[in-house]
Amino acid sequence: MPLALLALAIGAFGIGTTEFVIMGLLPEVASDYGVSIPTAGFLVTGYALGVMFGAPLMTVLGTKVPRKRMLMLLMGLFIVGNLLSALAPAFSVMLIGRVVASLAHGAFFGIGSVVAADLVAPHKKAGAIAMMFTGLTVANVVGVPLGTLIGQSAGWRVTFAVVAALGVLGLAGVAKLVPDVPKPEGVRLRHELAAFKNAQVLLAMAMTVLGFGGVFAAITYIAPMMTHVAGFADGSVTWLLVLFGLGMVGGNLVGGKFADRALMPMLYISLGALAVVLALFTLTAHDKIASAVTVFLIGALGFATVPPLQKRVLDHAHGAPTLASAVNIGAFNLGNALSAWLGGVVIGAGFGYTAPNWVGAVLAAAALLLAALSAALERREGAPAAVAAGSTPAEQRTAAVHH
Repeated sequence: MPLALLALAIGAFGIGTTEFVIMGLLPEVASDYGVSIPTAGFLVTGYALGVMFGAPLMTVLGTKVPRKRMLMLLMGLFIVGNLLSALAPAFSVMLIGRVVASLAHGAFFGIGSVVAADLVAPHKKAGAIAMMFTGLTVANVVGVPLGTLIGQSAGWRVTFAVVAALGVLGLAGVAKLVPDVPKPEGVRLRHELAAFKNAQVLLAMAMTVLGFGGVFAAITYIAPMMTHVAGFADGSVTWLLVLFGLGMVGGNLVGGKFADRALMPMLYISLGALAVVLALFTLTAHDKIASAVTVFLIGALGFATVPPLQKRVLDHAHGAPTLASAVNIGAFNLGNALSAWLGGVVIGAGFGYTAPNWVGAVLAAAALLLAALSAALERREGAPAAVAAGSTPAEQRTAAVHH
């Protein structure tokens, strides 16, 4: 794998850390600014909304900029946002800093996915995308717990200053290691928008919303579920989240490896198994060991879907994939927001802390049905994306196996 993927992974590590570390620092931030925990929660919501709206916005603005330069500009925006958060004199200023940082998120992963895929041979594209996303998954194992520890001991402002420093490292890596590939000739905004007329692109995005939504329906409420149902101490939630992160790392790498061999079978297996495991979580949540194993499996199965879904969007938006790729990253955050809300609804309705697991199981099962529908439509059309794009006979044979 090219060293340029390491630079992309470092940037992804910083972005993943800043996205999730705030969840462990909300009490400190709320106390410092004299606001309530629910008010401090707007720092999470604001970031998620920034990702959803920022992904297409920043990608559209970057259509006339070479991809390497755009990646560098996005990392610069990320650095500014985190420095603003670290130095914010008021809560409103910190919220602005969070939104500024979030604007880089979707476009960086979207453009980065395209760059990563272009760096390797066609049969290694999903693995390259997975390598970049490894930075995001490792952030949940190392960056978030370490950032939380730093924030609780040295102050939350120090955490965001460190994250800004990670952004500087990522920027330097992109500048040094990512090749200066010119923007594809003849690709205009209308070409990027045309990808959304492709039913397969929309189906892949819907699978992203539902599949990853299934994961976060359960994980959003892991703290009350593990402490009130499984019987863990409050301090155990941190290492349970690390366990979830380890599952994400493993699932991401396995998903990338096997998606390059058989993309749709990989989606069937991961989404089907995810639906089953989430349904079983309503039972395993009552036992400490079983619940810990289940948390790991949810992370692994959930992130096993990321490389194949991202590659499927790239395949079917062939020729103008940048905007579609970025919007698919926003779809992950839409799934997170939707599932967190639905999970809160069923808990508020009195169904208990394990009820969100059923919500997650239904969402994952719906994603599996969409995967089957997508494959059926593709068979009826009689031409995989690679064939429709006019690829070589050898690439067509490879694509037929993958799909």
